[in-house]
Amino acid sequence: MKHLILIRHGQSEWNQQKRFTGWVDVALTDKGRAEAKKAGELIKEKKIKLDSFYSSYQKRANDTLKIVMKELNEDENLITKKWQLNERHYGELTGLNKEDMKKKYGEEKIHQFRRSWDVKPGALDRKSPYHPLNIETYKDIPVSDIPDTESLKDTHKRVVDCYNDLIFKDLQNGKGVCISAHGNSLRALCKYLFKINEREISKMEIPTANPLLIIFEDNLQISSVTYLDQERAKNLVAF
Repeated sequence: MKHLILIRHGQSEWNQQKRFTGWVDVALTDKGRAEAKKAGELIKEKKIKLDSFYSSYQKRANDTLKIVMKELNEDENLITKKWQLNERHYGELTGLNKEDMKKKYGEEKIHQFRRSWDVKPGALDRKSPYHPLNIETYKDIPVSDIPDTESLKDTHKRVVDCYNDLIFKDLQNGKGVCISAHGNSLRALCKYLFKINEREISKMEIPTANPLLIIFEDNLQISSVTYLDQERAKNLVAF
């Protein structure tokens, strides 16, 4: 059997403030750090062997994984950071309050922006301090790869390419893998792994810092999918 654990970062400051975050780098809250610690404790309790650790470029995902690895007595220098695992870019909605935007656009439109497959907000002004072009973290990413806005479909392509080009090879080689990423980048990966259709994926919600354990048979067919914290588990749609 082979193990893959997916962890959405713990609660961030902008999660708490109900703001669209996307590619902006924000820190974890005290609650988020506690959630990450609990995630590490749950993995340790299950005695799940992990060999490879992946994260996005973003601080909230990096810090979540570092806290988890501290609980597992693993060296944080083992983390491989891939920008392709970043959260979906929310375009012109970046930094805005979700409740305020519901009042402006209506709940249905905001739900489309947040959950639909191929609807994306308008482009973020490239002069905005929230644009990835103006964030030091992303200076080594080719400008042509940096989006102004994204749909889940756009996010899906980069996440799945990263999974197939890199992460899947670790699983093939018998390694246990842990990925710390974001609500939408993990939804995109789950859509691919669980073969969820474009309509049903809108129903999937990923809870913060609740490890999702995916067990593969030796032929790399998925045999089971389970949240380690059942009290905070969400509907897996396909399972």
